[in-house]
Amino acid sequence: MTATIEEDFELELRSLPGVVNVGISHLESGEVDAVVLSIRNQDPESVRESAVQVASLYFPDASVILEEAGAAAPVRTGYMARISLTVAEFNEHDGISEIHLTYAGRTGVGRAGSGPLIGGAEATLAALRDLGYVIPFYLMGVTKVDTVIGCSVIVAFRSLSADDDRMGIARAEGDLVSSAKATLDALNRYVTMDPDRQREELGAGGGPDDRGDEAQPQYEYE
Repeated sequence: MTATIEEDFELELRSLPGVVNVGISHLESGEVDAVVLSIRNQDPESVRESAVQVASLYFPDASVILEEAGAAAPVRTGYMARISLTVAEFNEHDGISEIHLTYAGRTGVGRAGSGPLIGGAEATLAALRDLGYVIPFYLMGVTKVDTVIGCSVIVAFRSLSADDDRMGIARAEGDLVSSAKATLDALNRYVTMDPDRQREELGAGGGPDDRGDEAQPQYEYE
């Protein structure tokens, strides 16, 4: 139940105007301690006020921290750099989606066809790999659903090597941004560590993860 409440909490925060990414930190007890919102092109105080109102409904004791997307964030004890979505563009002429993600001053770029929904998820995966992450999942499906707060996008990923499927949901400005944010939501807990450290822990041997774009998934779309 707690996990479901936290997912609803994160979804509402992601739906706030100007919010491009959401990070949640926990106490040792597992309780939510703070949320870090990456924002762009929006008045910080207006976003903070809305975020505090949302937090009061779910986790009243959680603190709300704002940082400008794409800017070098100050180092805080107990906090790590976070992935931020900085560019999401769809070219209607060639059907290519382009996603830019930033992490610790680095930028990863991903491009994919298949329209803004499937293409948005694929391009986000490509951008994560461009940042150096090993992503042992492939895209299974992209679905648009009506929720109490509007039309949202759900993405589903299947593990290449284990029974560890992931799902993410987001509601944003348009299909492309919603798909990208839903992809980050699905993989948020998997890509919380620095990509260099992640590869070190996985080991030089790699495994199924190394197949990357060579894997041939079967897509579903609704």
